[in-house]
Amino acid sequence: MSIIKKRAVILFSGGLDSTTILAIANSLNYECYLLSFDYGQRHKNELENASNIAKFYKVQEHKIININLQIFGNSALTSDIKVPKHNNVQEINNKIIPITYVPARNTIFLSYALAYCEIISAYDIFIGANAIDYSGYPDCRPEFIESFAKMANLATANSAQNNQKIKIHAPLIDLDKSQIIKKGINLGVDYSLTHSCYDPIIKNNKVISCKKCDSCLLRLKGFENAGLEDKILYQ
Repeated sequence: MSIIKKRAVILFSGGLDSTTILAIANSLNYECYLLSFDYGQRHKNELENASNIAKFYKVQEHKIININLQIFGNSALTSDIKVPKHNNVQEINNKIIPITYVPARNTIFLSYALAYCEIISAYDIFIGANAIDYSGYPDCRPEFIESFAKMANLATANSAQNNQKIKIHAPLIDLDKSQIIKKGINLGVDYSLTHSCYDPIIKNNKVISCKKCDSCLLRLKGFENAGLEDKILYQ
Protein backbone atom coordinates (compact mmCIF):
# COMPACT_ATOMS: atom_id res chain seq x y z
CA MET A 1 0.00 0.00 0.00
CA SER A 2 1.46 3.37 -1.02
CA ILE A 3 1.68 6.08 1.61
CA ILE A 4 -0.15 9.29 0.72
CA LYS A 5 2.20 12.20 1.37
CA LYS A 6 1.04 15.48 2.80
CA ARG A 7 1.49 18.39 0.42
CA ALA A 8 3.46 21.51 1.30
CA VAL A 9 3.88 24.81 -0.50
CA ILE A 10 7.40 26.18 -0.11
CA LEU A 11 8.40 29.78 -0.74
CA PHE A 12 11.59 29.25 -2.66
CA SER A 13 14.19 31.76 -3.82
CA GLY A 14 17.06 29.37 -4.49
CA GLY A 15 19.00 30.95 -1.64
CA LEU A 16 20.65 29.40 1.40
CA ASP A 17 17.64 29.61 3.71
CA SER A 18 14.97 28.50 1.27
CA THR A 19 17.07 25.55 0.09
CA THR A 20 17.48 24.49 3.71
CA ILE A 21 13.73 24.56 4.31
CA LEU A 22 13.18 22.58 1.11
CA ALA A 23 15.58 19.94 2.46
CA ILE A 24 13.73 19.97 5.80
CA ALA A 25 10.31 19.56 4.15
CA ASN A 26 11.70 16.81 1.94
CA SER A 27 13.13 14.99 4.97
CA LEU A 28 9.70 15.16 6.63
CA ASN A 29 8.27 13.31 3.62
CA TYR A 30 6.18 16.18 2.27
CA GLU A 31 5.22 16.31 -1.37
CA CYS A 32 6.82 19.64 -2.24
CA TYR A 33 5.29 22.37 -4.39
CA LEU A 34 7.61 25.35 -4.86
CA LEU A 35 6.75 28.98 -5.46
CA SER A 36 9.41 31.40 -6.70
CA PHE A 37 8.87 35.02 -7.71
CA ASP A 38 10.15 37.19 -10.51
CA TYR A 39 9.18 40.43 -8.82
CA GLY A 40 11.59 42.83 -10.49
CA GLN A 41 14.52 42.09 -8.20
CA ARG A 42 17.99 43.10 -9.36
CA HIS A 43 19.36 39.69 -8.32
CA LYS A 44 17.06 37.88 -10.74
CA ASN A 45 19.73 35.26 -11.41
CA GLU A 46 18.50 33.58 -8.21
CA LEU A 47 15.61 32.21 -10.26
CA GLU A 48 17.99 30.07 -12.34
CA ASN A 49 19.40 28.66 -9.10
CA ALA A 50 15.87 27.99 -7.90
CA SER A 51 15.02 26.06 -11.08
CA ASN A 52 18.19 23.98 -10.89
CA ILE A 53 17.68 23.10 -7.23
CA ALA A 54 14.01 22.24 -7.84
CA LYS A 55 15.12 19.78 -10.52
CA PHE A 56 17.80 18.36 -8.22
CA TYR A 57 15.17 17.60 -5.56
CA LYS A 58 12.66 16.34 -8.13
CA VAL A 59 9.87 18.37 -6.56
CA GLN A 60 6.28 17.79 -7.51
CA GLU A 61 5.89 21.23 -9.09
CA HIS A 62 7.79 24.50 -9.32
CA LYS A 63 5.96 27.66 -10.32
CA ILE A 64 7.67 31.00 -10.99
CA ILE A 65 5.20 33.84 -10.48
CA ASN A 66 5.64 37.14 -12.32
CA ILE A 67 4.67 40.18 -10.29
CA ASN A 68 5.99 43.72 -10.55
CA LEU A 69 7.08 45.26 -7.27
CA GLN A 70 9.21 47.76 -9.18
CA ILE A 71 6.10 49.90 -9.66
CA PHE A 72 6.24 50.75 -5.95
CA GLY A 73 10.03 51.13 -5.72
CA ASN A 74 11.51 52.39 -2.45
CA SER A 75 13.79 49.37 -2.15
CA ALA A 76 17.37 48.82 -3.26
CA LEU A 77 16.30 45.42 -4.57
CA THR A 78 13.60 46.76 -6.92
CA SER A 79 14.86 50.22 -7.93
CA ASP A 80 18.02 52.17 -8.77
CA ILE A 81 18.82 52.78 -5.09
CA LYS A 82 22.30 51.50 -4.27
CA VAL A 83 22.57 48.32 -2.23
CA PRO A 84 24.31 49.20 1.07
CA LYS A 85 27.77 47.68 1.44
CA HIS A 86 29.80 47.06 4.62
CA ASN A 87 33.30 45.92 5.46
CA ASN A 88 32.14 43.47 8.11
CA VAL A 89 29.02 42.04 9.69
CA GLN A 90 29.39 44.24 12.80
CA GLU A 91 28.47 47.26 10.67
CA ILE A 92 24.98 45.88 9.99
CA ASN A 93 22.47 47.75 12.18
CA ASN A 94 19.48 45.48 12.89
CA LYS A 95 17.69 48.30 14.71
CA ILE A 96 17.16 50.17 11.46
CA ILE A 97 15.08 48.65 8.68
CA PRO A 98 17.48 48.71 5.70
CA ILE A 99 16.72 50.01 2.23
CA THR A 100 16.95 46.42 0.93
CA TYR A 101 13.59 45.75 2.61
CA VAL A 102 10.92 45.23 -0.06
CA PRO A 103 7.61 46.61 1.28
CA ALA A 104 5.18 43.85 2.27
CA ARG A 105 7.12 41.23 0.25
CA ASN A 106 6.59 38.30 2.61
CA THR A 107 2.92 39.21 3.04
CA ILE A 108 2.50 39.14 -0.72
CA PHE A 109 4.45 35.91 -1.15
CA LEU A 110 2.59 34.15 1.64
CA SER A 111 -0.73 35.23 0.11
CA TYR A 112 0.21 33.56 -3.16
CA ALA A 113 1.27 30.46 -1.23
CA LEU A 114 -2.09 30.47 0.54
CA ALA A 115 -3.95 30.59 -2.78
CA TYR A 116 -1.78 27.74 -4.09
CA CYS A 117 -2.67 25.70 -0.98
CA GLU A 118 -6.36 26.14 -1.74
CA ILE A 119 -5.92 24.78 -5.26
CA ILE A 120 -3.88 21.70 -4.33
CA SER A 121 -5.59 21.01 -0.96
CA ALA A 122 -2.43 21.61 1.04
CA TYR A 123 -2.39 22.88 4.61
CA ASP A 124 1.32 23.46 5.16
CA ILE A 125 3.41 26.43 4.01
CA PHE A 126 7.17 26.62 4.55
CA ILE A 127 9.03 29.94 4.66
CA GLY A 128 12.71 30.58 5.36
CA ALA A 129 12.13 33.58 7.63
CA ASN A 130 14.82 34.11 10.25
CA ALA A 131 14.82 36.46 13.24
CA ILE A 132 18.41 35.96 14.44
CA ASP A 133 20.94 36.50 11.63
CA TYR A 134 18.96 38.81 9.37
CA SER A 135 18.92 42.44 8.25
CA GLY A 136 16.09 43.67 10.48
CA TYR A 137 13.13 43.02 8.19
CA PRO A 138 9.81 43.31 10.08
CA ASP A 139 8.20 40.50 8.07
CA CYS A 140 10.75 37.95 9.32
CA ARG A 141 9.62 38.12 12.94
CA PRO A 142 7.77 35.27 14.72
CA GLU A 143 4.82 37.53 15.56
CA PHE A 144 4.32 38.27 11.86
CA ILE A 145 4.29 34.55 10.99
CA GLU A 146 1.84 33.82 13.81
CA SER A 147 -0.46 36.68 12.75
CA PHE A 148 -0.49 35.58 9.12
CA ALA A 149 -1.39 32.03 10.15
CA LYS A 150 -4.38 33.33 12.12
CA MET A 151 -5.54 35.35 9.14
CA ALA A 152 -5.02 32.40 6.78
CA ASN A 153 -7.36 30.23 8.81
CA LEU A 154 -10.09 32.85 8.59
CA ALA A 155 -9.64 33.59 4.90
CA THR A 156 -9.70 30.26 3.08
CA ALA A 157 -12.53 28.05 1.91
CA ASN A 158 -10.61 24.85 2.56
CA SER A 159 -9.98 25.77 6.17
CA ALA A 160 -13.59 26.86 6.75
CA GLN A 161 -15.21 23.87 5.07
CA ASN A 162 -12.85 21.04 5.95
CA ASN A 163 -12.05 22.09 9.50
CA GLN A 164 -8.32 21.74 8.82
CA LYS A 165 -5.87 24.40 9.84
CA ILE A 166 -3.29 26.06 7.65
CA LYS A 167 0.11 25.91 9.33
CA ILE A 168 2.98 28.26 8.51
CA HIS A 169 6.29 26.48 9.13
CA ALA A 170 9.28 28.72 9.79
CA PRO A 171 11.83 26.13 10.98
CA LEU A 172 14.76 28.57 10.78
CA ILE A 173 13.14 31.39 12.74
CA ASP A 174 15.24 30.97 15.90
CA LEU A 175 18.48 29.70 14.32
CA ASP A 176 21.59 31.68 13.51
CA LYS A 177 23.22 31.26 10.10
CA SER A 178 25.80 28.72 11.28
CA GLN A 179 23.05 26.56 12.80
CA ILE A 180 21.06 26.79 9.57
CA ILE A 181 24.08 25.75 7.52
CA LYS A 182 24.89 22.83 9.83
CA LYS A 183 21.28 21.65 9.66
CA GLY A 184 21.38 21.81 5.87
CA ILE A 185 24.70 19.98 5.65
CA ASN A 186 23.27 17.19 7.82
CA LEU A 187 20.42 16.93 5.32
CA GLY A 188 22.79 16.77 2.36
CA VAL A 189 22.33 20.33 1.04
CA ASP A 190 24.91 21.40 -1.54
CA TYR A 191 25.19 25.12 -0.78
CA SER A 192 27.37 25.70 -3.84
CA LEU A 193 24.10 25.52 -5.81
CA THR A 194 22.59 28.41 -3.86
CA HIS A 195 22.78 32.18 -4.22
CA SER A 196 22.46 34.93 -1.61
CA CYS A 197 23.99 38.18 -2.94
CA TYR A 198 21.80 41.26 -3.37
CA ASP A 199 24.14 42.87 -5.91
CA PRO A 200 26.05 40.23 -7.90
CA ILE A 201 27.90 40.65 -11.17
CA ILE A 202 27.88 38.22 -14.08
CA LYS A 203 31.29 37.45 -15.59
CA ASN A 204 31.95 34.75 -18.18
CA ASN A 205 28.43 33.44 -17.51
CA LYS A 206 29.28 32.98 -13.83
CA VAL A 207 27.55 34.70 -10.92
CA ILE A 208 30.02 36.47 -8.64
CA SER A 209 28.75 37.68 -5.26
CA CYS A 210 29.76 41.13 -3.99
CA LYS A 211 30.97 39.97 -0.53
CA LYS A 212 29.85 43.24 1.09
CA CYS A 213 26.04 43.39 1.10
CA ASP A 214 24.18 42.31 4.25
CA SER A 215 23.23 38.97 2.73
CA CYS A 216 26.79 38.08 1.69
CA LEU A 217 28.25 39.10 5.04
CA LEU A 218 25.71 37.10 7.04
CA ARG A 219 26.25 34.09 4.81
CA LEU A 220 30.04 34.28 5.12
CA LYS A 221 29.79 34.69 8.88
CA GLY A 222 27.57 31.61 9.04
CA PHE A 223 30.04 29.46 7.14
CA GLU A 224 32.95 30.77 9.22
CA ASN A 225 31.15 30.04 12.50
CA ALA A 226 30.20 26.60 11.23
CA GLY A 227 33.85 25.88 10.42
CA LEU A 228 33.05 25.34 6.75
CA GLU A 229 34.11 26.83 3.43
CA ASP A 230 31.58 28.66 1.28
CA LYS A 231 32.26 27.40 -2.25
CA ILE A 232 30.39 30.02 -4.25
CA LEU A 233 32.31 32.75 -6.12
CA TYR A 234 32.96 36.11 -4.47
CA GLN A 235 34.59 39.31 -5.71
